[in-house]
Amino acid sequence: MGNENQVLEIPYGTRDYLPGEATGKRAIETQLARLFALWGYDEVVTPTIEYLDTLTMDSGRTLTPQLFKLFDKGGRTLALRHEMTTPIARVVGSRLKDAPLPLKLSYISSVFRSEQSQMGRQCEFYQAGVELVGSASAAADAEVLALAIQSLLRSGLKSFQVCLGQVEFAAGIMEQYRLSDDDQQALKDALEQHDLVAYDAAVGALPLAAQAKKTLRELPVLSGGEETLTKAYSLALGEKSRRALDNLSAVYRLLASYGVDRFVRFDLGLIRDFSYYTGLVFEVYTAGLGYPLAGGGRYDHMLSDFGCACPATGFALGIERVLLALERQGIGAPAAHKDVFVAYAAGKEEEAVNRASSLRSEGKVAELALVPMTKADAAHAQTEKGYAALVYLG
Repeated sequence: MGNENQVLEIPYGTRDYLPGEATGKRAIETQLARLFALWGYDEVVTPTIEYLDTLTMDSGRTLTPQLFKLFDKGGRTLALRHEMTTPIARVVGSRLKDAPLPLKLSYISSVFRSEQSQMGRQCEFYQAGVELVGSASAAADAEVLALAIQSLLRSGLKSFQVCLGQVEFAAGIMEQYRLSDDDQQALKDALEQHDLVAYDAAVGALPLAAQAKKTLRELPVLSGGEETLTKAYSLALGEKSRRALDNLSAVYRLLASYGVDRFVRFDLGLIRDFSYYTGLVFEVYTAGLGYPLAGGGRYDHMLSDFGCACPATGFALGIERVLLALERQGIGAPAAHKDVFVAYAAGKEEEAVNRASSLRSEGKVAELALVPMTKADAAHAQTEKGYAALVYLG
């Protein structure tokens, strides 16, 4: 009995998509694939498994526990991909190193992380996103962010908010007070972990004047509309932090040109990963979910690990999280469109096959009954299967 039950189970952190669920998921993925292509992004598909060394270039110690690992016949350690940016960076540095820049690449793929399963994300989950490689301009940042917003709109979401930050602003503020590397790291760690208590304690321990500490304490709560940038400029004494604000101002102006600035608010305490991101960062939230639907930003140093030192920016959105947000907003994922159920009485099989084939050639979704049936049974089957119309050959 135990073995029989195990056969019917699936591994922890995975799920089945039943017919209606799979249809909604695929419909959103199809919409996103079309949108990415419309913006000039070419799709790439990479292996589900990569060499462990490839996936853990500079972050092996912290990342390795999240990876599903296995071994090839030669004894080399492999791992299931945990995100798509690293595999795409490998492709750029090897197969596309001579391609003209900027490169605009897109993907829709499953990724894997060995972590505690939660609503909206499991150990196997699905991401869609883009990587724009070879441009350090504000226009590139704005395009990626505008495309992220359009992706959520195309998925059917109507209510969400983009939190927009810039890691160089926070780094510049810390540098202007000449903090030691250890003190800066303590503040950065607390910001990344959204631990305001630890951050406040770390600021309090610094040998700084009261005004300097007041400025540092404003970082995690410096958020709002365009007035946030005005206030931030008054705090930025160094060139690095002021350049970061100039970048945000330029991006925001371009987002207005795209017509999507209404979705954006500034959050200068938003720090995704100081060791990875090098400029603009963003996360997208919606009511009822305590985690981001999408996120991304600029990562200008990563590709140098793959022999292709050039700037890059991108985003990823979680397909499951979008589906969950649609459900909670009462919108629902796109349903399967079923046009015609074709049924027939005994002796009408060939005529029914021809009719179903004709309907399909017209672009109709047509299911053909597999056995003769009465018209009443056919009408019942049509309703149960969710078809809009019935063709009965009696």
